[in-house]
Amino acid sequence: MLVALDHVQLAAPPGSEDALRSYYVGVLGMTEVPKPPVLAARGGCWFETGSVRLHLGVDPGFRPAEKAHPGLEVRGIEAYAARIAAQGAPVTWDDNLPGYLRFYSRDPVGNRLEFLEPVRRSAGASDQDVDHRVVDDVAE
Repeated sequence: MLVALDHVQLAAPPGSEDALRSYYVGVLGMTEVPKPPVLAARGGCWFETGSVRLHLGVDPGFRPAEKAHPGLEVRGIEAYAARIAAQGAPVTWDDNLPGYLRFYSRDPVGNRLEFLEPVRRSAGASDQDVDHRVVDDVAE
C-alpha cells in the first residue's frame, strides 16, 4: 500500500550542480541537504522545503523532458512567480486547470516545473464562478 511521496528525482547534466544550487536555493528558496557519501560521489544535489523534496541526479546523457514535471503547490503564487521572474527564470501562466492558479518554469538545465495554488472560493461557488485569469508571460 502506498502511503506518501518521498521525493521526486529530476535529471541534470554533469557539472551543473552550481547552477542548480543557484536556482533551487537562490531562486526557489529551498535548502540544500547533504546526500549520503556513497551517493554524493555520483554528483547531483538534493533540495527540500517543508515536505517537498527534490533530488537532482547526474545523467551523462541528459535531455530535459518536454512534458514530464513535478507539480509544486505554493501559497501566494503571484508573488512567488514575480520572485522567480525577477531572478531571470521563465514564468509561463496557464489557466487550463479549473480551481487552480498555475504557471510553469524551467530550471537552468531545462527541467520543467509546475507551480500551482488552489483558488479560494466562497461557499456555494462553482468552478464557473472562479476567476481563472491568464496573466501575460513574464520573463520568457
